[in-house]
Amino acid sequence: MNGTTEGIEQAGIGGGSPGGRAPGGKAPGGQTRSRLRAALAGTTARLGAAGVPSPSVDARALIAHAARTDRPLVLLDELPEDFEDRLETASARRAAREPLQLILGSAPFRRLELRVRPGVFIPRPETELALDLLREHASRPLEQIVDLCTGSGALGAAVLDEMPGARVLAVEVDGAAAELAAENLELAGPGRGRVLHADLLGEVPELTAAAPVDAVLANPPYIPAGAVPQDPEVLAHDPHRALFGGGEDGLEVPRAVVDWAARLLRPGGLLVMEHADVQGGATRALARDHGGFEGILTAPDLTGRDRFLLARRHASESQDGHGRLSR
Repeated sequence: MNGTTEGIEQAGIGGGSPGGRAPGGKAPGGQTRSRLRAALAGTTARLGAAGVPSPSVDARALIAHAARTDRPLVLLDELPEDFEDRLETASARRAAREPLQLILGSAPFRRLELRVRPGVFIPRPETELALDLLREHASRPLEQIVDLCTGSGALGAAVLDEMPGARVLAVEVDGAAAELAAENLELAGPGRGRVLHADLLGEVPELTAAAPVDAVLANPPYIPAGAVPQDPEVLAHDPHRALFGGGEDGLEVPRAVVDWAARLLRPGGLLVMEHADVQGGATRALARDHGGFEGILTAPDLTGRDRFLLARRHASESQDGHGRLSR
């Protein structure tokens, strides 16, 4: 879709049909339709010129935001008096490559609309697949789940929403993100989620005490030190602490996640950890070299690129204090 007349008609913002005209030849809501058509054309062109990857999709979202509506635009008969002012403000922010989610104040994730805020990592669609992998590979009913490096609480909230019998303990090192995650977990599953503000690179007695659990989910920071994100939305708005995984290979935090999973998981429990598409072999090695895991494999995302480490806790009950098998 684009900003042409054809694109506008496909968006469902037409001028009405002859059969819907009121006496005098004026279509109901005709002025609203004209304002919407002009808004869609102008906003799409503006965002496209600014290099926004999906200008027409974002334009419609901004228009709905400016109109203060969740209804399809074609159903609107009138617009707020400040519609153009609100749209101008929102469009200017998006043209400056501020993420759409921050402008709208929410991000879709699975069946949820999560709250988002500046300074907290914005959930990504590719992370949603972790829930499908968890369901597919779990060997027992999932009741106790830990979400490490939870960020906004996306994975934990989705678990609470889709698994009514589950409880979630989420862990986040950043205070602002931990506060937001607590809100999202409570909205998704009142009373069934809890957030620890803690650093996985140190000892966390309260997390240690949570063992044993049925599954560990994680979308940790994993970008190597020398890799610089190219998208302006990521570089300027996602906190670097949530992007860079530590060390030259970016695997310092993922290594800690694997270690914590070994400590926390009951025998047969499952780890699902997201990683960069070039880190499949390296993350499998983390689990293999740590010891205590079996069924170690890499799962692809929907584009076929390596995206998730899956590892099952060894069935042996004999483990040392760090989750390694005793020899």
